[in-house]
Amino acid sequence: MDSDPLTALRAWIGRSETRSDFIGATPVLALQATLDHPERPVAKGTPLPPLWHWLYFLPLHRQSEIGPDGHPRRGGFLPPVPLPRRMWAGSQFEFRLPLRVGDAAERRSTIADVTVKDGRSGRLVFVKVRHEVRCSADGADVAAAEPAIVEFHDIVYREAKKAGDVEPPPQPAPTGAGQAGWQRTIVPDDVLLFRYSALTFNGHRIHYDRRYVTEVEGYPGLVVHGPLIATLLMDLLRRNLPDAGVAAFRFRAVRPTFDLHPFKVSGARQGDEVKLWAEDHEGWLTMDAVATLR
Repeated sequence: MDSDPLTALRAWIGRSETRSDFIGATPVLALQATLDHPERPVAKGTPLPPLWHWLYFLPLHRQSEIGPDGHPRRGGFLPPVPLPRRMWAGSQFEFRLPLRVGDAAERRSTIADVTVKDGRSGRLVFVKVRHEVRCSADGADVAAAEPAIVEFHDIVYREAKKAGDVEPPPQPAPTGAGQAGWQRTIVPDDVLLFRYSALTFNGHRIHYDRRYVTEVEGYPGLVVHGPLIATLLMDLLRRNLPDAGVAAFRFRAVRPTFDLHPFKVSGARQGDEVKLWAEDHEGWLTMDAVATLR
């Protein structure tokens, strides 16, 4: 048996869980309002925009099961990583079939990999989860359907921040004429972060508890959700190419974004791909993404 408790977490590889849900209209209307779109009716059969499946299959843990950081206590489906800081590092998606309002849906999640590494600030544990989302509009067996969405979700766990920790050097965002064909400035505030946390039933305190995030986890301000930034990048694409179909999408979180300053989401079409990125108020790259069009 491996004596390193972190390496022993690889025993979780292959564990799976299945959640069922109904693709209702109310979460779609709520995110539509949160992203500041005009109110539009959401009829049965309306296809979900890419990434809006995150509004469903929510983590409905009992209050007594919640840990000090607002996440469920370690163990269960995800491995019990004994490192205090947890972040969404990135995801990769294949959008094969549409999810539609009114569908019955099912998500099967499997631990695909657990990797332990040593970084500048200590040990890191990366957990990769594969999600397959299936749906049915006609009462057919959802479990027998072909996957509509295949997602790989990368989670990173880090040690507590210590005095003298060396952060990775920042990367500049793309600059120069023609780099950003589209751009929006986003002003994050407590309300935006609260609404997105509520829509995704995300209790992680780094997104709404300023005292906790600054005094316990050592960040300068509230952390803007990685999935929210990814959703804003995809929303930028939809605002500029409203009729385009998206076959695949991948994003990588590069640097935390805080609610202390406005940030920008940018994009540029390059043939059948759209390069998308987010940058902070100093011009540092915070998220890098690519969407592949159909």
